[in-house]
Amino acid sequence: MRLHKTMLMLALLATGVQAAELPKTAETESPTPADIPAPAPGAAPAAAPAGAAAPAAAVAPVTGERLPLDDLRIFVEVFERIRASYVEPVEDRQLFENAIRGMLSSLDPHSAYLDTRDFEELQNATTGEFEGIGLDVGMEDGVVKVIAPIDDSPASKAGLRAGDYIIKIDGKSVQGMSLADAITLMRGKPGTKLQLTVLRKGEEPREVEVTRARIEISSVRVRTLEPGYHVVRISQFQTHTGRDLRREVEKLAADPKTPVRGLVLDLRNNPGGVLDGAVAVSDLFLDGGRIVSTRGRVLEGEQVFEASPGELLSGVPLTVLVNGGSASASEIVAGALQDNHRALVVGTTTFGKGSVQTVLPLTAGKGIKLTTARYYTPNGRSIQAEGIRPDIVVRPAQVELLEGGDLFHEADLQGHLGNENAAAAAGKGDGKAADKPLVERDYQLAEALNLVKAAVWLKQKAPAPATAAPPAVAPQEDAKPAKKPASRRKKAA
Repeated sequence: MRLHKTMLMLALLATGVQAAELPKTAETESPTPADIPAPAPGAAPAAAPAGAAAPAAAVAPVTGERLPLDDLRIFVEVFERIRASYVEPVEDRQLFENAIRGMLSSLDPHSAYLDTRDFEELQNATTGEFEGIGLDVGMEDGVVKVIAPIDDSPASKAGLRAGDYIIKIDGKSVQGMSLADAITLMRGKPGTKLQLTVLRKGEEPREVEVTRARIEISSVRVRTLEPGYHVVRISQFQTHTGRDLRREVEKLAADPKTPVRGLVLDLRNNPGGVLDGAVAVSDLFLDGGRIVSTRGRVLEGEQVFEASPGELLSGVPLTVLVNGGSASASEIVAGALQDNHRALVVGTTTFGKGSVQTVLPLTAGKGIKLTTARYYTPNGRSIQAEGIRPDIVVRPAQVELLEGGDLFHEADLQGHLGNENAAAAAGKGDGKAADKPLVERDYQLAEALNLVKAAVWLKQKAPAPATAAPPAVAPQEDAKPAKKPASRRKKAA
């Protein structure tokens, strides 16, 4: 029987083993995850949405020899030796999955095999959506601790707070559970009920019933640094990142009292994400021109992504803050805004991940993540292993402000004249200790803000464009034309 299996395996592997094209699916509204480029006009996307069955791959001939039979024999021989002699019994399925993992991981650091859980987690991370109750949790002393409930989520509406402890999930004690297992239990189909036993300090344990729902997490956070100056923090590029950013920036622009004067786009430690999200964010700040292009061996032709007409905050100075943790989609945005001269890139050189990973679904909810192309900035630069070099290098630093630098002021002189504005300003303080200055809390962000301010100042001080000088003799409406053109040219001179 074992010999029969071996010969059957050899026959299957050795009979006309050829490469297949990437599976293509019909156009859907679902996003393609993990750095998958959007399809060119008229083309189908490279990956199916979560849960879709993989279509039959179209077989296409490739140049090169077929797999040698001797190498296949070695593979089968190793497989049989492990089954027969390993210290513990190993299932055939596990051996095959391990072989697939090794085959992909040996290609490059970003190609990988995705089992059912990995595939689902990748979908959740790239879409920013999952089915559950909306809690950010961690493990502490063997129980699940609530770090923070997501705004407007079922958990938030049920009254769960940061610092609460979940000791039972649907009657099962979480003692001895891993965090991943606890999260799996809390997730489920929208509309289903979940019973939690919650312990809050100083109170008795209580039962909380929560109804699961579809949770959407925004990767965009906006805060005001000074009146008119704001920082936009993007933690990851998800399917809805472009939409969320547009919504937040339009809110800022709609304030009639404080117009937007400058913006800092903070992409530090942003690992990347969906290519469509990076293209959408770049498009918001560009009025035209190329955003990024991809080139690979299998994908049909070069894919080019262009910015559409119209931009948010036209003319408002913009800086992009990056560091060594800014990778992939973050580098696409930084490179697009840098090459199109729309923003000043500040910080340190980025990570240098310039490759495209296409997620190809397999049967049983599994998939593979395969590197299929490289990114190129609008100027044709490859990001791979090079990264985006900032226009102005600002390294992380800790700044300590010195006390007593200004020793003496006019107000310290005895009998000094008062200021007529002093009375109006008096009493406006709230008596609270001021926060640490931004330069002490985040030196790189403070420098990025200073550069935006400098750009605003230069824009305000820029001289108005010169207008054409009026003619030496103003033309009269009823005047007769000159007889000699030469004399007219002389007079105009």
